[in-house]
Amino acid sequence: MSASTQSSTAPGRTAARSRVSAVILRPLIATCVLLSAVAHLFLWADGMRAVDVVGPAFLLNGVGGIILGMLVVGWQHPLPLLGAMAFGAATLGAFIVSTTARGFFGVHETWNGVPQQLSAWSEIGAIVLSAAALVLERRRQF
Repeated sequence: MSASTQSSTAPGRTAARSRVSAVILRPLIATCVLLSAVAHLFLWADGMRAVDVVGPAFLLNGVGGIILGMLVVGWQHPLPLLGAMAFGAATLGAFIVSTTARGFFGVHETWNGVPQQLSAWSEIGAIVLSAAALVLERRRQF
């Protein structure tokens, strides 16, 4: 393949990758973020609202996750993808810390329970899928 043929097909491939990401990955990422947000809102309503520091953090996580989920599908820009990665990493990190002997601001959590499992797996999904979308949507070819 000649250099002129390669350069003329590369932008087409980049556009196709971006479309795949927008049609498939972004809705999956939004679903992951929203699942985590809803699980945190459920846990907040189920009694975590009474816990200092962690209660307000769960509420903030839930509301922020809903907004971020909408941004991921509504704004075709890398920032919501980076936000979804950060959301997943921070939330999963806090959960992992809460399962240690020291806990997270006095909260000691276990890996048992549907909301806990749902949150952890959806946060892993948000991290991995956002990274994949960022790679697929990159504008420059190296």
